[in-house]
Amino acid sequence: MAEGVLWLRLPLPMALDHVNVYALREDDGWTIVDTGLDTGRARGVWQALRAGPLAGLPIRRVIGTHHHPDHIGLAGWFMQTDGAELAMSRTAWLTARMLHLDVQDHPTAQAIAFWRRAGMPEGMLAKRAAERPYNSADVVHALPPGFSRLREGTQIRMGGRRWLVAMGDGHAPRHATFWSLDDDLVIGGDQLLPSISPNLGVYPNEPDADPVGEWLASCARMAELAAARHLVLPGHKLPFTGLPDRLRQLADNHHGALARIEAALRIEPRSAVGCFEILFKRRIAAMEFGLALVEAVAHVNHLRLAGRIRAVGERDGAVLWGA
Repeated sequence: MAEGVLWLRLPLPMALDHVNVYALREDDGWTIVDTGLDTGRARGVWQALRAGPLAGLPIRRVIGTHHHPDHIGLAGWFMQTDGAELAMSRTAWLTARMLHLDVQDHPTAQAIAFWRRAGMPEGMLAKRAAERPYNSADVVHALPPGFSRLREGTQIRMGGRRWLVAMGDGHAPRHATFWSLDDDLVIGGDQLLPSISPNLGVYPNEPDADPVGEWLASCARMAELAAARHLVLPGHKLPFTGLPDRLRQLADNHHGALARIEAALRIEPRSAVGCFEILFKRRIAAMEFGLALVEAVAHVNHLRLAGRIRAVGERDGAVLWGA
C-alpha cells in the first residue's frame, strides 16, 4: 500500500461484504484505523492477522473514523486485550456508546410512527413492529468510558506521518478523515468512497435532520483540500485517485436526485417511500427497504427545509409531499 501502511479487509455479513481497515506501523506496535464488526469470524481474521502481517506486535491505538458498527465494532475488544487507546471525534464516541447501551427488544412507538409517516406498507409495518430490531450491541464490543478526542483542523501522528484531521458529516456525524502532510495519502473512511455513495439517512431519534445538506457542505469543504495527486484509502471498495472529480460526483449524485424528486412531486404528491423509484431508479427489495426509507426521508427533508416542497395531505398515515 505505502511504506508503514497495511491495507486489511474484514468480512461483513451483508451485500457490501467487506470493510477496509488500515494498520500503520509504530515503534512499539500498530495503530489501526477502524476494526470491523465484533463477530467470531472477524475475531478469527484478526487473530490470523496478528500472527501474520502484524508480526505478533500489539495494537497500541485504535482510530475510529465514525460510529458505525462495521468501523468501531471491535474497538472495545482491542482496548480490553491490548490496552489500546481509542481516538475518535467526541460526537462519534458519544453516539457509538449511546447506541451500544440502548438495547431494545421491540421497536419504539416513535420508530413505528416514523415508518408510518414515511409510507411503509401496513403489512411490513406490522411485521417489523413484532420483530426484535437491530441493536448495535449485537455486533459492537462494549466501549469503556474513556477516549482521546479527535478535533477538526488538528494534527495526529500515525505510521511515521503527520496527518491533518478533517471532519465530514451527512453519512455519520463528525466523521474523521485524515490527510497526510508528508506524502499523498488520505484515509477517507465512508466519507470518501470510490464507486458507491454512502447512505445518508434520517432516523426516528432525529426525524427533522438534514444529512443531505450536511453531506453537500462536507463535500464542498473537502474539495478545498483535495488534489488529483491524492491516493485515497476508503472504508470500502478499492483505493483510488482523482479525488476532486470524485467529490464533484458525490455531490452531483444528490443534486440530481433532489431535482428528480422535486420534478416528480410537481406532477403528483408522493410519500417518502413513494419516491423510491425516483430516487434510486430501480425496485427496492425487502432486505434493503430500511436503508432506502431513511435515505428517501433524508432527501424529502432537504427539499422541505429548503422550501422546495411541502406537506399536502396524508394517505393511510403517510405524509404526502408536493412541490
